Amino acid sequence: MSRSVSRKLVQTWAGLGPRFLPFADAATPELPLGRLLRLSLFQVSVGMALVLLVGTLNRVMIVELGVPAFLVAVMIALPVLYAPFRALVGFRSDNHRSALGWKRVPYIWMGTMIQFGGLAIMPFAVLVLSGGGNASQWPAWVGQLGAGLAFLLVGAGLHTTQTAGLALTTDLAPEAAQPRVVGLMYVMLLLGTIVSALIFGWALQDFSPARLVQVIQGAAVATLVLNAISLWKQEPRHRQAPTAVRAEPDFRAAWRQLLQGPSARRRLTCIGLGTLAFAMQDVLLEPYGGQVLGMSVGQTTLLTATLAAGGLIGFAVASVVLGRGQDAMRMASIGATLGVPAFLLVALSAPMGSVPAFVTGVFMIGLAGGLFSHGTLTATMNSAPRDQIGLALGAWGAVQATAAGVAVAAGGVLADAVAAVGGRAAGYGAVYLLEVLLLLVTLLGMSPLIKRNSLR
Repeated sequence: MSRSVSRKLVQTWAGLGPRFLPFADAATPELPLGRLLRLSLFQVSVGMALVLLVGTLNRVMIVELGVPAFLVAVMIALPVLYAPFRALVGFRSDNHRSALGWKRVPYIWMGTMIQFGGLAIMPFAVLVLSGGGNASQWPAWVGQLGAGLAFLLVGAGLHTTQTAGLALTTDLAPEAAQPRVVGLMYVMLLLGTIVSALIFGWALQDFSPARLVQVIQGAAVATLVLNAISLWKQEPRHRQAPTAVRAEPDFRAAWRQLLQGPSARRRLTCIGLGTLAFAMQDVLLEPYGGQVLGMSVGQTTLLTATLAAGGLIGFAVASVVLGRGQDAMRMASIGATLGVPAFLLVALSAPMGSVPAFVTGVFMIGLAGGLFSHGTLTATMNSAPRDQIGLALGAWGAVQATAAGVAVAAGGVLADAVAAVGGRAAGYGAVYLLEVLLLLVTLLGMSPLIKRNSLR
């Protein structure tokens, strides 16, 4: 009797799954849901590394280890230096042929090993950088050089892994399912970010240098395990008969060809401007809530979850709508349009003294950013020639990551500069108003890219 009941429950769950589970409809006969979820684990490892770089180590280095804030900012900015090379990584993965017949797998694994190496040396380099304990016997430049190398390696590894991983996902997914598959990939990135933040926060509650070493090296091992599971039997092997002479592909020629595509330059420019607009406030949300609105540490910590929740809903909505054949650039423009009132609401929450208005604005920013990112990525995939998928996704990633890095630095500088003259609230408000202006410019630039007959 119990077996019969269990069997019926399993059958019922299996029948409900494709209708109610998020992104279950991304699965296809060629790419079943189980295989797709396993493939998406590389995004979880990328999200884990991003949390470690931008969140956990940011706080630990400044508060617990007493590293100067400007030096921490430089270290966090180092991974952005590798972002422009994502286009080259994508191009190489398009044209690579290993002895085993793989294109993407060697680059994903290479990125994994680089990321592992950076995480392996990072805790020791950070401790030497802080000069605490026995580390004080080392010259200061040793810690600076080691920490810089560790951050750069982790950044290079995660950019390489994500670029080649998304290209492999595009190779495997049928064209009709690609919008939903992209949505699933970025939902897994956000989930990896949220879960990793909770785990790191719990593990480092009772901070000690030894605990820091354990946490970061645990993340290094988790990176290897997750990415190995993700890659297992995913990419088909295409063995080719050896040829006497094989022309070496030219990256510059391929790049020129990509830019000669319909509206390619305009699309990349709009991606950069829109990313600047959405990313400039990334490191300002929690300080704004605490310094201007008097929110507690617990309340400001929940802002990250609120922003992520908005992003998850944005990706889910975009996946459903784009899966029905709607225009991807129109979806991106809807996200940019929604971002305008979202940033205005956040800026006005200070003179109104309203925490609910601020939290609502933060949620809307996450929602708008999810719609914009999904739309621009899907548009990039749809417009790329089949033999340049990796190059096109690399270009999208390079523009987005570089713009995000520049935006974070520019937002901090602008907020401090205006605050020195008009007060802290004016500094934050100036950043949010600049983001509104950038979104309006982005919308103007995107207008010719939208298909007028896309709404039915």
